[in-house]
Amino acid sequence: MLENPRSPRVRAVAKLAKRNARDETGLYLLEGPQAVREGLEYAPGAIVDLFVTPTALERHGDIRTLATDAGVEAEYVTEQVLSAMADTVTPQGVLAVARQTPTSVREIFAGEPRLVAICEEVRDPGNLGTIIRAADAAGADAVILTGRTVDPHNPKVVRSTTGSLFHLPYAVGAALPDVIERAHAAGMTVIAADVKGDDLLTARAEGALAGPTAWVFGNEARGLEDGALELVDRALRLPIFGKAESLNLATAASVCLYESAFAQRS
Repeated sequence: MLENPRSPRVRAVAKLAKRNARDETGLYLLEGPQAVREGLEYAPGAIVDLFVTPTALERHGDIRTLATDAGVEAEYVTEQVLSAMADTVTPQGVLAVARQTPTSVREIFAGEPRLVAICEEVRDPGNLGTIIRAADAAGADAVILTGRTVDPHNPKVVRSTTGSLFHLPYAVGAALPDVIERAHAAGMTVIAADVKGDDLLTARAEGALAGPTAWVFGNEARGLEDGALELVDRALRLPIFGKAESLNLATAASVCLYESAFAQRS
């Protein structure tokens, strides 16, 4: 059992909360039973280390089973060690170290996707994590992060995805113009979610969302640059029927993705 919260090994795990350590090692943190459960079930080869308190492993017996099936050995740690490793203030007794598993933009579009979410300069970890989760729920084929979008392996992003990071391919570091060009080459319509766009209800009535679609979501504060809007096929906005000034980015993205999912399945 690991008992010393100041040991080099514990410190090495704790450092993965920082971007530079993640970039250097290609590893990241999975915190909590839900994230670890999804990792063990859907990407067991990505799990490098699994740390649990005895109480947590007794409470989450399915994690023991999944770890055994995946050939991953759970290592016991004290509550103090787990707290030193974790990014959260109140960890839930289960933590893993995983390999980053991004794919390439080329591979995503080679698969003839029907629904893709593109995040351009999305900076809030909670927003990005929720968009990834919504894309997964809506049956999207992939999520692509362009520009200076926040690192998908940021602990807050990972927690917000609640395991969806393991359910669909994601690509990082691409330039938006290149991604849009590949989307067009794959036969997709590229639509920007933008407050200056046409009413989404109009596009719905026209049947414009039923075909293969790549949605582009911009920065929380600035939206998409004019240059980016010139590259897309169309910009659409969500109508506001009440008195709300606007919608949170992740909420708006969820609605847009589900509109496409509904249209493609109707």
